[in-house]
Amino acid sequence: MSTPVQDLEMQVLGLPPDDRAHLLEKLIASFEPKSKAQEAWLQLALRRQADVRSGKVKMVSGDQALERVRARIA
Repeated sequence: MSTPVQDLEMQVLGLPPDDRAHLLEKLIASFEPKSKAQEAWLQLALRRQADVRSGKVKMVSGDQALERVRARIA
């Protein structure tokens, strides 16, 4: 017989990716104390997410990002 937590886990894993990500953000935030710095980082992340979704900026792979950083500091 499964426990309520296991039942909840199965339900959550059945959600669409965007819903799981939203729930994950809420769960992580519940472990962290609220601070001005945390709010600033959250606002920056939300702005960057909006820029990507609107097409204002394009995402690049991690390898491409590292290549760009190395080129700038070389």
